[in-house]
Amino acid sequence: MKYSKIIVVAALLFFQLGLAQEKAGIVLDKALKEAKVSHKNVLLVFHASWCKWCKVMEKNMNLPETKPIFEKNFVTAYVDVQERGEKKALENPGGQELMNKYKGENAGLPFWLILNPKGEVLADSFDDKKQNLGSPSTPEEVAIFSAKLKKSSKLSKEELQIIENVFTKKDN
Repeated sequence: MKYSKIIVVAALLFFQLGLAQEKAGIVLDKALKEAKVSHKNVLLVFHASWCKWCKVMEKNMNLPETKPIFEKNFVTAYVDVQERGEKKALENPGGQELMNKYKGENAGLPFWLILNPKGEVLADSFDDKKQNLGSPSTPEEVAIFSAKLKKSSKLSKEELQIIENVFTKKDN
């Protein structure tokens, strides 16, 4: 009986230490440090496992034609927030507070920001009506997304066109 209690306690400690999500502030700090070294900006994306549009955005950013473009121009960091039930453990501690800091508390998901290596906001996922673009999909949303990417990076016209084509696909 003693050994089974020890095993249970050890397993719980292992789970907490080994599988616990990294604090959101640490995720951001690492991305900012990498951005400084690599002379890029940070694309910080708040998302959740249950969020369909989060999955669409991540898929669109990681396609063979877009992934090299995003990797060349941005350090991308993901912070998991607003999980439910048994998936609550997937959240990055402090993630919601970090999202709130950037006025994303009522934005919905995905919510994203582009930060310079100093942590200053260059662009966010709000349109001019303060509506969250989330994962842009309509031509209008994608045009705003593209303009924000252009303003905050050195993307070429060709690279922007590839991103626009991918994000406006009808099967998103």
